[in-house]
Amino acid sequence: MFDTVRDDLAATLDEIREAGLFKPERVIGSPQSAAVTVTAGGTPGEVLNFCANNYLGLADHPDVIAAAKDALDRWGYGMASVRFICGTQDVHKELEERLSAFLGQEDTILYSSCFDANGGVFETLLDERDAVISDALNHASIIDGIRLCKARRHRYANRDLADLEQQLKESQDARRRLIVTDGVFSMDGYVAPLREICDLADRYNAMVMVDDSHAVGFVGAHGRGTPELHGVMDRVDIITGTLGKALGGASGGYVAARREIVALLRQRSRPYLFSNSLAPVIAAASLKVLDLVEQSNELRERLAANTALFRSKMTEAGFEILPGDHAIAPVMIGDAAKAGRLAELLLERGVYVIGFSYPVVPHGQARIRVQLSAAHTTEDVERAVAAFVDARAALGE
Repeated sequence: MFDTVRDDLAATLDEIREAGLFKPERVIGSPQSAAVTVTAGGTPGEVLNFCANNYLGLADHPDVIAAAKDALDRWGYGMASVRFICGTQDVHKELEERLSAFLGQEDTILYSSCFDANGGVFETLLDERDAVISDALNHASIIDGIRLCKARRHRYANRDLADLEQQLKESQDARRRLIVTDGVFSMDGYVAPLREICDLADRYNAMVMVDDSHAVGFVGAHGRGTPELHGVMDRVDIITGTLGKALGGASGGYVAARREIVALLRQRSRPYLFSNSLAPVIAAASLKVLDLVEQSNELRERLAANTALFRSKMTEAGFEILPGDHAIAPVMIGDAAKAGRLAELLLERGVYVIGFSYPVVPHGQARIRVQLSAAHTTEDVERAVAAFVDARAALGE
């Protein structure tokens, strides 16, 4: 049987390659940092890394590494169990309490990833009597999580408040309504208008959920994310997020929410009940990350400066970058094959970036998604801009 399937799969893979949409995996032989060493999938050697979610540069911070080493000795390597059986340690409870305080929520529940967190919320809270109203550009994990529940599904155009209000009007007969949005949209760097969303939620008696994965740690005056940025920390009912981006870059996710919501998730959320506990070493290292984030604004300020410098220099050089001030700085190319080729040329020039194309972004909107980090120096940023200019010339543009 598989011989027939093999031919079909091979043909599909050939189509992906011919369309310029194939996504090769490059292998790095060094810690995640501002510069990494490529060992396979590209010209071997050290390159500047401008495509990681390592916004605060904490993935290889010595204090975080030291905390992780200490945690291995104290807590062991893994739990070999789910939370409600024998998978809960003091370190898990401490991290949940710290995240709750940091995000201004009543309680927090840890998951193995934010994908699992988003996969475990909707089915637990909503059924066929309810409605979920989702931004059209929400992350795939939100889309998949919504598919698992029986609630009526409404979608509004990206950050379109008039469309959101229309969906709220059309769903007024639902028992519960949940508006869900990314805090920052990962392909564009655009920030959701949370204050206005919360105003509409109040007007139409709906709850608000925000996936703040690309914001927590560095967006807002104290890095508490888009609810802090918009002054609505007390008005957002559910916050999901990851420990795998600005907060150390490892893995793990969470839901921070009203106390009763978290309590019900502990009883019925399937990814929580049927997946092994977060490794204690990650929980302990994440506590150290929160210490670093809360103690100083230095890393956030450095990230903001690097972002502003890159955006201004690239604009001066004639590149099209989507507007904003987020550390996600999409360089718009349009053609998928051209974006992939530009990424290859940049890697040859010592700058590691990735071309994004369909189905990750819409047809005709291929781009190089550049992500700045506090670990980058001013010289790193200027070198990246120079590499873009040189690669564009080599591409014949």
